[in-house]
Amino acid sequence: MRASSIDEHDEGRPDWRIIRSLLPYLMEYRGRVALALLFLVGAKLANVAVPVVLKFIVDHFEDRPVDAVVAVPLALLAGYGLLRFSAVFFGELRDAVFARVAERAMRRVSLEVFRHLHRLELAFHLSRRTGALARDIERGTNGISFLLRFLVFNIVPTLLEIALVAGILLVAFSPVFVLTVAGAVFCYVLFSVVVTEWRTRFVREANMADNRSNTRAVDSLLNYETVKYFGNETYEAERYDRDLADWEAARMKNRLSLAALNSGQALIVAGAVTVMMFLAAREVAAGAMTLGDLVMINAYMIQLFIPLNFLGFVYREIRQALVNIERMFGLLQQPARVLDAPDACPLRPDGGSIRFENVSFGYQPGRRILDNVSFEVPAGGKLAIVGPSGAGKSTIARLLFRFYDVDSGRILVNGQDIRQVSQESLRASIGVVPQDTVLFNDSIAYNIAYGRPGASTEELADAVRRAHLDDFVARLPQGLETRVGERGLKVSGGEKQRIAIARLLLKDPPILVLDEATSSLDSAAERAVLDALDEASRRRTTLAIAHRLSTVRDADTILVLEHGCVVEQGRHETLLKRGGVYAKLWEHQQYVRESGSASVHA
Repeated sequence: MRASSIDEHDEGRPDWRIIRSLLPYLMEYRGRVALALLFLVGAKLANVAVPVVLKFIVDHFEDRPVDAVVAVPLALLAGYGLLRFSAVFFGELRDAVFARVAERAMRRVSLEVFRHLHRLELAFHLSRRTGALARDIERGTNGISFLLRFLVFNIVPTLLEIALVAGILLVAFSPVFVLTVAGAVFCYVLFSVVVTEWRTRFVREANMADNRSNTRAVDSLLNYETVKYFGNETYEAERYDRDLADWEAARMKNRLSLAALNSGQALIVAGAVTVMMFLAAREVAAGAMTLGDLVMINAYMIQLFIPLNFLGFVYREIRQALVNIERMFGLLQQPARVLDAPDACPLRPDGGSIRFENVSFGYQPGRRILDNVSFEVPAGGKLAIVGPSGAGKSTIARLLFRFYDVDSGRILVNGQDIRQVSQESLRASIGVVPQDTVLFNDSIAYNIAYGRPGASTEELADAVRRAHLDDFVARLPQGLETRVGERGLKVSGGEKQRIAIARLLLKDPPILVLDEATSSLDSAAERAVLDALDEASRRRTTLAIAHRLSTVRDADTILVLEHGCVVEQGRHETLLKRGGVYAKLWEHQQYVRESGSASVHA
């Protein structure tokens, strides 16, 4: 294929450079980030000062008789309470100020991914897995919010707090205390990093299993009717359960490895606290330290290892967040194959003449779908393209919309090569009624207005009337506000086609593409749709791709394709007299039609 979706098994190590790519989102609100960091420093300073005040309180009582209640140091107690409150209050202010930064970053990245997915060519979307793609985007945006919050407000402040505590211990006590803290921190961080790297594969396995199960569920529900037709509910449930079993196994590995990590971290913390308290107790017994010093060291150890323990959690979550968002960033790195030229100008369609000049194209190397195809549709004219299945009829419409670029030759609209005009202006000039109209799960009015968002109620009603849809709408209790269901499953094929025609009439493009618009309809629905199509094609350049030859016999020119080559072209009567491929197709369809009619009347 010309483009491929991200392979769910292509899981390299998370790219830490992703963090650098998030900096622009922080810089958008420099003032807020700076103020949040200021509050962060204030919170940490208050937090580090708490054990110092606690030391003075304990030392004060140690030097006083037990019954000296009047000697309670009110200023120290008030300061202790104020510092405790300040540490929490500054932290809350920090979160409140930074909230806009994180939420805006999620919004910006989500929008960027959404726009990029729409820029990618049709080949990518034909091979994508919708359920897995949706999960990747959801987990990725949540991961971005986590990274922004915890990198700025947990990694940096924890390191700051460790530095402050180490400085106080170094100034106030023996260097052995600082060395003990440094050794414990080093062992803790090293253990956390090594074990977390080992655990990452289990996170990946769980994500991949989650993607597979979600894809299976979405795909099965989208094909609900097919499942029912073949009575395969149990089969689908069993397949879904197999994927869930893989997810369960991966999650269990994740949980057990997490328990091992937490136990190891707890052992390091307990060992460090025990050593520090042993050293402090020995100093107090020797008279080199006061009881308040012992309490301060104990408070610092507790205060230090709580954020350090949280730092281990944060590191684990950051690694998981990187695993989650790397696939979303991989989507952004997926190159768009069909791009506007640097000097692309808007299309000037005027009447909308179309010319294919020696166009060759294949979806895969070595397998051509179109071979040296040439034809012209004058402004306001109607060209029909017919031929057996696989001849390349629908490919011509895809190339005209520039869903793909031709391998050789060129396509001109009003004399302009479509590769030299903007895709937006090109597609704004073309309307389509596809063989299988897929509608949004919204109201009939919304689906019609999609042709020109912002159209007035009068314009919408006029499009409904001209598409011969007004009688159908009048019979509905909710009228145009009737919802059509997922993919339009609540309305019939003929009704969907007329909704598509009304949408096209509202868009009012100069060029019209009819891609086998009646091939799946019965005779009554076909007649109603053909009347609407006649209305739609008036004064428009029309390219009609047809399976039923009877629907295009009035075309100005009929192009006959076979194996990707133009084998005949001319008017209906001329081609019949020629007795070639078209005449044989016509005779075959007439025979089938007459045989079917005879069977009905027998």
